Order: sequence, then structure tokens, then C-alpha cells
Amino acid sequence: MSRLRNALAGAFLLGALALLAACGSSAPGNRAPAAASPTAPTPFPTPEGTPLPTRPEYAPGTLVDYTAQDGDTLPAVAAHFNTTVQQILAANPHLPRDITTLPPGFPMKVPIYYAPFWGTPFKILPDALFVNGPAARGFNTRAFVARYPNGWLAHYEEYAADATRDGADIVEYISHMYSLDPRLLLALLEYRAGALTRPSLPPDKARYPLGYRDPKHHGLFLQLNYAANLLNNGYYAWRLGALPLFVLRDGTEVRPDPWQNAATVALQNYFAQMLPADMYHEAVSPRGFFRLYAFLFGDPWKNPPPPHIPANLHQPPMKLPFPKGEIWVYTGAPHTGWGLGQPFAALDFAPMGVSGCQSTDKWAVAVADGVVARSARAEVMLDLDGDGDDRTGWNVFYFHLADNGRALQGMHLKTGDPVGHPSCEGGRTTGTHVHIARKYNGEWIIASGVIPFNLEGWVAESAGAAYKGDLRRGEGLVIASDQGIPAAEIKSQH
Repeated sequence: MSRLRNALAGAFLLGALALLAACGSSAPGNRAPAAASPTAPTPFPTPEGTPLPTRPEYAPGTLVDYTAQDGDTLPAVAAHFNTTVQQILAANPHLPRDITTLPPGFPMKVPIYYAPFWGTPFKILPDALFVNGPAARGFNTRAFVARYPNGWLAHYEEYAADATRDGADIVEYISHMYSLDPRLLLALLEYRAGALTRPSLPPDKARYPLGYRDPKHHGLFLQLNYAANLLNNGYYAWRLGALPLFVLRDGTEVRPDPWQNAATVALQNYFAQMLPADMYHEAVSPRGFFRLYAFLFGDPWKNPPPPHIPANLHQPPMKLPFPKGEIWVYTGAPHTGWGLGQPFAALDFAPMGVSGCQSTDKWAVAVADGVVARSARAEVMLDLDGDGDDRTGWNVFYFHLADNGRALQGMHLKTGDPVGHPSCEGGRTTGTHVHIARKYNGEWIIASGVIPFNLEGWVAESAGAAYKGDLRRGEGLVIASDQGIPAAEIKSQH
């Protein structure tokens, strides 16, 4: 088996706002482009992008060629092709049955069962340019916005997330919290509003720059917050094989092409919900959002960054996020890491004997050795590879931490060292607790599934709905509940 895994790795090298309900009940161009809109043609040429293959109507069970993409898993590929994991394994006997993430670039045969109304096969953006991961290192949002000194974004300012923030700071904040590449957000703002190049926006556009006309989401911060959340919902749903179709405003059903990648489907899903049908088709075509992105930052497919999710990814060892010998309550099974909906990347734990939002002297602790890459109100990002950059390697996000005693940026922590006191700070919650979630190379890692949260051997399982599920270790079972039931109690032993 190890020889086979080495072969797979070789093939890879060769082929290759705030958290409201998460715990609730709780190259750049040297010249400025003309202002772009989804309806008006732009004056710059259309890059070639990706080729557009023809998709015939396949006979049931036909074996088709498929090249594994960044972050692919067998359950997701099976869902995309309307088949099963067992059938894929039968068609590819060289694949280990326990493989987690597939090797990007690895050639496979997949039995396909045709489903109607496939969408365009055109790919807009690589996944590694969707997340705020290694490919975003070296990009300076503020410097890029400064290239357009007369633009609306360069002069924008509002009070958001406990501070007065300018346009570049808002983009950076949303980029960090949702873990989205800031270039994606900047391109979206230019595509929908001309925010980089237009010196001013009409009042309605200034109030709703991304077109989501909801009085509760006015202003750049809340508009971008909504867009980022919607993008992540689409991206991680496709990762899970849980986005079989979306419906355009004219009632047309669109099933994403089975060969599509997560970033493209996320953008398709976003534009399907935000634009009329004709504008949707323009936006997801080579002449739409891709065209503007390529003009601003270069053709993303010409020299794409390397895949950010390696083959057969596994979580490093982690302990429970509270001290040895203490009993806490498992209050939240897999639910969103940040925002609303997907990704279901987080788990919640609360100290015993604390009701409501009482303060506590109990500590949430480091689940592994690492350095604090970020520390701000209610949050700590623990970087396990020690480079201090949460866009690379494994990171663990802690949320709802009290200000008093919170670990500071740059601190080196050992497993079990205090990170902060659990609290209700940072968003709506039903009580004092700590929220933890994992990222790898900028991508939120789903708390259950092929790379589940494993804390001292306790493995997270989801019951399909946010906060519902359990932790299992051998014959042991801990059921998530915020009602203080004995079945939710769990003891740290390491």
C-alpha cells in the first residue's frame, strides 16, 4: 500500500459580520481598465481560458476520462458523475480504498450516469486562486487599490467590525475571515460596480455595490460579507458533492458540468443567485467575469499556481481544546467555520458548570504545538507549521475567546498551553464556549467526512444538519447538545 501511495504521489508530481449564526442559536494591469459591468462589452481582449469540450449524452455507466483536480475526493466525484464510490474504485483498482484527497492531475476512469441540463464546461478560476492560501502570499491589497487612486474604493470608508475601515481594509478583513483570495473579491467589486475605476457610484450602487438590495446589507462591508458567504456556500457544497443544481431567475435548471472545479461552480452559483439569466450566461462565459479577472491579474490558467490540497491529506495529531483531566460539554457538532451555511468546519465545546454568558477562569488550550498567527477580538489563529502565516499549512481557528488572557500574536504555544478563556464575545451565542475550526493552505477543512476532526481519537460525525452529530472513539459516543445532558460530556485524557 505504501508503494502505491508513493506511486500516487509520483503521479501527482508528474501530472501536476462576524460569525452570527455559526455558534448561534448563536502582472496586475499597469493601466486602469475601463469600468466593467455584466452587460456592457469591455475594451480589452478575451484571453483563451480553458478549452470547451463537447459533452455528449452518455449511455449509463460509460467510463469517461477524468483528471483529478485540486481537493477532489471520491465521494464528491461520485456525486458529480451521478455514480458511487464503489463503482469508481472498481474502475480504478490502483486507488487505495482509504484515500482522502485525490492526487491533482491523476488520470482516472469514472462511470457516468447522464443527468440533463449540464452547465458550461468553461472554467473561470483555479481553486488555488479562490481560497486565501499560498497563492495569495505576496499580494498587497492596499498597494493594488492604490493603483487606482481616483477610484471609488480608494476613497471609501465606513465603521465596521469594531473599527473605522477604508476600502482596502474591508477587503482584507473579509478575505481573512472567510479565507477568500483578496484578488477574487477585488475583481468581483470591479465587475459588479466598477469600484476600482469609477470615481463615484450612483447612490443606489454606492449603497448596494454588489447588487444585493437588502436594507440589512447596505454598505461595502455587509455587501462583501454577503457575497463571500455565498461564494463559500457554493465552493464547499461542490467539494462535498452537495450542489447538484441551481435554478436561474427565469426558472432554468443548471447542473454544473461534472468535470467542473469548485471555484468555478462557486462563481456560477453566485451569479445564478445575483443576476438575471441572460447576465448569468454572460458572467460565466469567457467574456464575463473571467475576462475582467484576467485583465486585472493575468490569465489565471496560463501559469496557474500549484494545487493547494495535496494527495491523501491527513490531519496531524490534535488533543481536545481543554486541559487534561477536565470534563467539558460538546455543544456543537459540525457547523460553519465562519458565516452562515457551508463550510461545516467547526466544533463547539463549553466548560462544565457555566450557564449563559458567565465569565469563566477555565482555559481553552492549544490542540497542537504552533505559533499564534493572528489574535484579535474574540479570535486566535494557531499556525501549526510555525511560519506565522495562516495561508499556509495546518491552522486551527479559535473563536469566542475573552479579551482577558487571550494569547497574543507571535506567541509560541505547546500542546495544552492556554489560548484564551471561552466566552460569548464575537457574535450571538447561547452561552460561553469555544468554537474551533481547521484550515489547510487557506481552505476550511470540513469537520466530518474524509478528513474528519480527530481530537484524542474522538472523531467528529455530522447528522446532516448544523450542530447535529456526535464524537466517536471506539465504542464511545458523545452526542452534541447545548442542554447540559450527560451524553454530551467529554473528558480530556492527554
